Amino acid sequence: MTDTPTLPAVSREWHLASRPVGWPKPEDFAFVEAEVPQPGEGQVLVRNKYLSVDPYMRGRMSDAKSYVAPFELGKVMQGGAVGEVVASNVEGLAVGDHVLHFLGWREYAVVAAKNAVKVDPDAAPLSTYLGVLGMTGLTAYSGLLRVASFKEGDTVFVSGAAGAVGGQVGQIAKLKGASRVIGSAGSDEKVKLLVEEYGFDAAFNYKNGPVGRQLREAAPDGIDVYFDNVGGDHLEAALGSLNEGGRIAVCGMISVYNTTEPAPGPKNLARLIATRGRMEGFLVSDHYDLQPEFVREVAPWVASGELKYRETVVEGIENNLEAFLGVLRGDNTGKMIVKL
Repeated sequence: MTDTPTLPAVSREWHLASRPVGWPKPEDFAFVEAEVPQPGEGQVLVRNKYLSVDPYMRGRMSDAKSYVAPFELGKVMQGGAVGEVVASNVEGLAVGDHVLHFLGWREYAVVAAKNAVKVDPDAAPLSTYLGVLGMTGLTAYSGLLRVASFKEGDTVFVSGAAGAVGGQVGQIAKLKGASRVIGSAGSDEKVKLLVEEYGFDAAFNYKNGPVGRQLREAAPDGIDVYFDNVGGDHLEAALGSLNEGGRIAVCGMISVYNTTEPAPGPKNLARLIATRGRMEGFLVSDHYDLQPEFVREVAPWVASGELKYRETVVEGIENNLEAFLGVLRGDNTGKMIVKL
C-alpha cells in the first residue's frame, strides 16, 4: 500500500432512515459517524472534496420499481463525488491523485479502481467534473444532439433552463446554430441570467403567467425541439407549440417528483399525431459512448468562456441534505455542489 497520511478515525456520512412520502423531511435521514475504512486489493481510499446533489436522487429514495436500485434503508446514500486519493492499493492511482466516482454523501470512501476515473485538477476546476464537464454536461449534450436529433436552424425550448443541465442545453444549441433558443425559469433573476449571460434569445418566468401563453409569445413560429426537465404544464405548452416533425427529449419531470397522487398527463398528447412529432425519454447512462466526443468538443468552449456555467456551492457535509432539498425547490442556479 502507498504511504498513507494520518487519517481521522471517523468519517461522517448521510443515511436514508425512512422512505419519504411527498416532500422529503429531515427525519427521513440520519447524519452519522462511521469508521474510516482501509482499502483492500484493487481499491483506493478517497477523501471527498466535492459532492453532487441531483434531482434524480429523489427517485432512489423510493422503493418503487425504477431504472436504478433504490437507496437502502439504514445505509449510506450515493452520488457523484470528486476527491483526493489518500491511500492506494492500485497500480496507476497514487496518493495525491484526484478521482471522480459515485460514492458521495460521505467524507471518505473506499472505491474500486474500475469505478474511479482519474481527473486533472489543472485542466479544469475539480467541481466542473460533477457539472459542466461531468454527468450533467453529458446529459445536456446527448439529450439535445442524439435524443432530440438537433439540427442547425432549429428553434429550441428548454424548461428548467437555469439549472445545471438546462443552461448547458441552451448554450450548446446556440453554439451549434439554433435559430432561436427559449428558456423557462422560476425567477426574474434567472430569466435575466439566461438572456444576458447564457445568450438565450428569450426567456420567461413560469410563475408570471400561463406557460403556454408565455411560450407562444416567445416562439411565435413554434418550436422544433423541447428539452423537458419539468413535465406538467411545461410539457403541455411545448406540445401546443410543436412544429411538424418536432422532437421532445424527456430528461426529467421535477414537477411531479414529490407528488403523492398521480399527476394528470398533458391534455394535448394528440398533437404528436398532427405534428408527426416524437417524444423520447432517456438516461445519460445509455450514452456514455459519447463521453470522449463530449469532452473533446465542450471542454474548449468552457476554457474559452464561450460556454458559461454557474455553480451554487454549499459548504460542509453537514449541509448536504439541505443542498439536496434546495435542488428540489429550485434554489440553485446552475449545478448544486457541496464543498467539503
